[in-house]
Amino acid sequence: MNGADLSDGWRKSSFSSGAGECVEFARGAGGEIMIRDSKDPSGPALVFTPREWRAFVKGVRNDEFDV
Repeated sequence: MNGADLSDGWRKSSFSSGAGECVEFARGAGGEIMIRDSKDPSGPALVFTPREWRAFVKGVRNDEFDV
């Protein structure tokens, strides 16, 4: 999806560095969670249902992903 068309309420992650490596997020009207690269606000965005987002966050907290 195009990030610019999804929401006006984009916020920058508090974990983003000042070096332009920023992630922005917003919540859609239907409760979906949207993630985009702040360097390309009109570019693509990832869109998750609340259930998908909770599963992802749980996986991160449980160290289920390789880095």
